[in-house]
Amino acid sequence: MSSYQIALNFEDGVTRFIECGSQEKVLDAAYRHRINLPMDCSDGVCGTCKCHAESGEYELIDDYIDEALTETEAQEGLVLTCQMIPHSDCVIRVPVDSTMCKTGIEGFTASVTEVCRYDDAAFELTLAANDKQPSFLPGQYVNITVPGSEEHRSYSFSSAPGEQIMSFLIKHVPNGLMSGWLEQAKLGQELQVVGPLGSFYLRSVTRPLLFLAGGTGLAPFLSMLEVLAQKGCAQPIQMIYGVTREQDLVLVEQLEAYAERLANFSFITTVVDPESKHPRKGYVTHHLEPTMLYEGNVDVYLCGPPPMVDAVSDYMREQNMTPAQFYYERFIPSV
Repeated sequence: MSSYQIALNFEDGVTRFIECGSQEKVLDAAYRHRINLPMDCSDGVCGTCKCHAESGEYELIDDYIDEALTETEAQEGLVLTCQMIPHSDCVIRVPVDSTMCKTGIEGFTASVTEVCRYDDAAFELTLAANDKQPSFLPGQYVNITVPGSEEHRSYSFSSAPGEQIMSFLIKHVPNGLMSGWLEQAKLGQELQVVGPLGSFYLRSVTRPLLFLAGGTGLAPFLSMLEVLAQKGCAQPIQMIYGVTREQDLVLVEQLEAYAERLANFSFITTVVDPESKHPRKGYVTHHLEPTMLYEGNVDVYLCGPPPMVDAVSDYMREQNMTPAQFYYERFIPSV
């Protein structure tokens, strides 16, 4: 019997992956993996196991009542996990914390395979998992413990799920704990990694996409673009990549490569520094055209510092335009 991978994303950002048989109910598969999803009756009567299927193909068997799941709810992607049988890999958003389901964050070890420095702007850290390759959703992050300390830092994958190596784009922070370690990191050194985490990840693409990246907030979009390039995407994808200084524009060649692989993908870059010789200056919002919002029929993904998130939100309010979906990740570099 074939099986599918089901990603359970909990309200606290923890994601657990389970294998579910092609004739198995998701609730049963979760319990088999010792993850106690919400449940009272398991017969499609109470509605306690109601979740949101964000991607994938599945069927709901007919043994449930309308009070547990209405037809409108089912059309909106809500499911009863006690009645859901997958026909493909799926992503399910669970509306409770992982601790309520007697599960939590998983950890693994990985070894350093490469550290690439981009002047004083950023590092690219490449790791290889020492055990099994971890599963994650494109856009998610992990916590990496800084060797020689008990502190961790959070970084988004810039690599795609399923690849042999994992990569992370890390901002260079003067006197930063992780930056200091990266300057003298040794190949083969082992790191403790926890995750995947986060609710910022690529959903099913059903309308145009607008990606807004600030600085090293580019990382999760590289993971998303690789997945889109592998699977193909018929919807237009536009990106604005904004940085403070011209030297902060890193990995632009990767974006150019994705523009070659994805016919519907285009991007522009902008630099805040008024002394820069870059052809486009200013903040991301200075280059955010109303046409990019498709009169609201667009999914917006934004990863950048809090002021950038606030500025984009204010811009959309000023334009009186509410996107169909607006997903964002705020990040603050730690010293």
